[in-house]
Amino acid sequence: MTPEQIAEKNARHAARMVRKKAVIDASIARATEDRGLLIVITGNGKGKSTSAFGTMARALGYGMKVGVCQFIKSRTDTGEEAFFGKNPNVEWHVLGDGFTWETQNREQDIATAERGWAVATRMLNDPGYQLVVLDELTYLLKYDYLDSDMVLDTLANRPDMQHVIVTGRGAPDALNELADTVSIIADEKHAYRAGVKAQRGIDL
Repeated sequence: MTPEQIAEKNARHAARMVRKKAVIDASIARATEDRGLLIVITGNGKGKSTSAFGTMARALGYGMKVGVCQFIKSRTDTGEEAFFGKNPNVEWHVLGDGFTWETQNREQDIATAERGWAVATRMLNDPGYQLVVLDELTYLLKYDYLDSDMVLDTLANRPDMQHVIVTGRGAPDALNELADTVSIIADEKHAYRAGVKAQRGIDL
């Protein structure tokens, strides 16, 4: 490109950015409401829980109190629990017996889900928890282990400034409608399909 062409391209870019900044600034100015958010991270791709724990790290950076309820999952030797469990502002509960194909017992799964939801309900009724992570909660709704209306009502009536992150595949429409933010993670490619086992520090 000639110097003149480069200068023209730079000028067009600057003009576009001026227009873009005006639009973004106007959007920021309209966002005046301050309240707790319900965030749903769903989809078949890897990274739903990882995303939630990343947000959790951000919250802890501000000294916020965080509660974690891990449904379905039963492992207590994960890197995230080893790291976050040392923080005095974190209350961490592993509330599952393993994935459904491991337990193969629906009655047991329902009983476990109900016990776990009692722990979550306590947190969701307590304004002292500024962020609550409900990891893999969607499975409990998908398989009717919990009454969906009860869960949605509890989420809708939590303390005003409490943030909640729900993770898991197959988030039901009613949950997505209630949520403030919904992110769907796609499964484009996954190492395990190439025969790579779960890696410490990456997958667990």
